[in-house]
Amino acid sequence: MEMSHTTIEATETNFLLQLSQTAIHFEPVTKITNVFYDEVTRQVFTVRSGGATGVNVKGPKMKNPINFCVEDKGAVQSIKFSPDQQILAIQRTSKSVEFQNFSNQVPDGVEYSQPCRGSSTIIIGFVWVSNTDFILVTNQGIEHYQVISDKRYLRAVKNHSIQGNWFVYCPLSGLLLVSSGPLGTSLQPYLFKNHQLLRLTKFEVDFPNPPQPARLCLVERDVTPTVLYNQMMVLVLKHPIKPNPTSSREVTGKSEIVVYTLCKDSPPRKTHILQLETSGKLAVSILDNLIVVHHQASKTSSVFDINLTGESDGRVVTLHPFLASVTIRPYFLNIPASAAMLNHEPSKMSCELYSPNWVFFQPNIIIDALLGCLWSLELVLTPLIDMAENPCELFDFLLQRTDAKPTAMAVLSRLMCFPHSLSVDLPVLGRVFDKLNEAYRNQLDIEIQSQIAMPAGAFQLATGSTSRRPNMVIDQTNIYSRILSPMIENKPASEACDRFIVAIVSEYIRSLVQYHIPVQHFIYEVLIEAFARLGQFYQLHQLFQYHAVADSKPLACLLLSLESVYPAAYQLAIDMLKRISNANEEIVEILLSKNKVLSALRFARDMIPIESISARKFLEAAQNSQDPSVFYGVYQYFQQRNQRARGSPAFLKGEHCEVYSRKSQ
Repeated sequence: MEMSHTTIEATETNFLLQLSQTAIHFEPVTKITNVFYDEVTRQVFTVRSGGATGVNVKGPKMKNPINFCVEDKGAVQSIKFSPDQQILAIQRTSKSVEFQNFSNQVPDGVEYSQPCRGSSTIIIGFVWVSNTDFILVTNQGIEHYQVISDKRYLRAVKNHSIQGNWFVYCPLSGLLLVSSGPLGTSLQPYLFKNHQLLRLTKFEVDFPNPPQPARLCLVERDVTPTVLYNQMMVLVLKHPIKPNPTSSREVTGKSEIVVYTLCKDSPPRKTHILQLETSGKLAVSILDNLIVVHHQASKTSSVFDINLTGESDGRVVTLHPFLASVTIRPYFLNIPASAAMLNHEPSKMSCELYSPNWVFFQPNIIIDALLGCLWSLELVLTPLIDMAENPCELFDFLLQRTDAKPTAMAVLSRLMCFPHSLSVDLPVLGRVFDKLNEAYRNQLDIEIQSQIAMPAGAFQLATGSTSRRPNMVIDQTNIYSRILSPMIENKPASEACDRFIVAIVSEYIRSLVQYHIPVQHFIYEVLIEAFARLGQFYQLHQLFQYHAVADSKPLACLLLSLESVYPAAYQLAIDMLKRISNANEEIVEILLSKNKVLSALRFARDMIPIESISARKFLEAAQNSQDPSVFYGVYQYFQQRNQRARGSPAFLKGEHCEVYSRKSQ
């Protein structure tokens, strides 16, 4: 089944991506300085002279850098801290890894090592999967150890045999992928959970035209294990390849990303294909459940959201970029004032974006080792306000993002603002309301679930699906305070504007009712006031006569205020208050304000406990009526009440009715 899709082209001034304002600076790569990055701890290591003249550790989550020295026993191939920063692991050879304990960010100076198993075994790499669990990946298998730091040795937990080419690890999910086979297309996933490394079902990455002779065509940099929408996934970047490496023909075609979803009780399956518009040097970042693909040659990026609608054959969904030709906002490095003055240069230097020196790490880290900078890639949603050609798809996108509410409100305000929204079809706006109210309903259901303490997964939404807390909720208060109220305050005095208000508010109420969301009185008030300004009292009367409007005291008061222009509104208000169980006092007050003292007394006698009726209130109203017979009737009623209740017709001092007793004499 084919579904329509929209690709939003970003303009040069609308930068949807940016580098973090504060870069982490480290010593650049030189002949004696090497730089390493650990995706688990998100730390960058600067190692000078094999560590003998200093190791510097920095990271986005670190308040202060760590500095120490280690003995130079050869070139460092890899260096990583345990997640709690208590144990340092250093690989200098292809046969073993050395360890050193740390206390208060200071090494204790005593090293201990762990060799790999087998004389022909070569270490491909290692990874810390917990504070004490250490995984050694070799060309012969996976070695799982538990580090006993106080005794300075490693206890073997389990080994998994596999002839590996390379591996990648996702710290978010604990998923380890090991490549095997002559093409590198056999991927064996392992899941680290509860201090155990579990082998999952192996899967093959499909290559329709494998090269001849067979050679490694799937490499580490093209495979990204990640988590999208709480689901473990593997992204495989597939480039067009030459069937024969010696051929002089140019490679034709475009690259694509194949997404494999890992399920609990079934093998990984191909679920999505992301169609790229380019080929060549590509890199992937994961940002707020989005897949961002960077193209170095064109210096642009494309943004994919796997939750958006694409073209489906029933098994695999093909997606085009939701945001195409996106560029990163220009970035300027601050130059120290002394250096700038010495070289007669400006105090800021423009940083080359999409530099060949950039290395991308998961999920959203960019490192320029020659420049000595580490950045986090950030998503900027504000420019999307000007890119609302397809409002429904845009809100599908925004509803999945964190911190997108200001942008969503700004887009919605433009869609609902008169007269700019005249180009937006009301059915389209209605579908936008449906998307917002579906998330609103989900949030209400989750709140109900928490109040009645139902177990997770046992509660079903009003729409029939299980509850999932939405990233963003735009409720009725937001619609009223941020859009409707300012619109009414600043609206032109025109019939067209009021008709527009009636149309959009009616559509919003329709959507609320569809999702079983009680409509708040202030939303109805906007509709009623617009009907009144238009003089459409027949339509207004129909709303209340057929109970299309929920009863409430504020609405009844609004109807009373319309009595001067529509007399029937008075009776509509009284009828509404009668249907409200706790509005008897208000009805009495309305009748008294209309000088209908006896009607008010009869209603109070029938609906309010006799002892709680205020005699002074009724006597005062009867006196103000200037009708002696009315006053006498009311006075006699309360005397009889007193006689029945207390055995005496006299009023109590606390009732303050002495002045009316003297008047009756």
